Amino acid sequence: MNKTPDVSIIMAVFNGEEFIEDSIKSVLKQTFKNFEFIIVDDGSIDNSLKIIKSYQAIDSRIKIITQKNNGLAKSLNVGIKNSKGKYIARIDADDLCYECRLEKQYM
Repeated sequence: MNKTPDVSIIMAVFNGEEFIEDSIKSVLKQTFKNFEFIIVDDGSIDNSLKIIKSYQAIDSRIKIITQKNNGLAKSLNVGIKNSKGKYIARIDADDLCYECRLEKQYM
């Protein structure tokens, strides 16, 4: 994507392998397409990072930031500081979003 994203979706994850794949899929299925998806891996020791990288390989909107475990708030702030979108949308690693979430929120 060459165009600056309208929305930056920020997710922080720590050992979320049980749910992260479904959460990522729900973001990538959005009807609103002009977004970047910043995922901050907060020092996971499970397969979370491997799962995230597998989706990054098929969708260039995913940006991965890895760091030692700093907690949710600090991880989200890191994601926000690295965002390029005009708006920020949050999702947790164990959440799902409706396909039209961003479209409705952006309007």
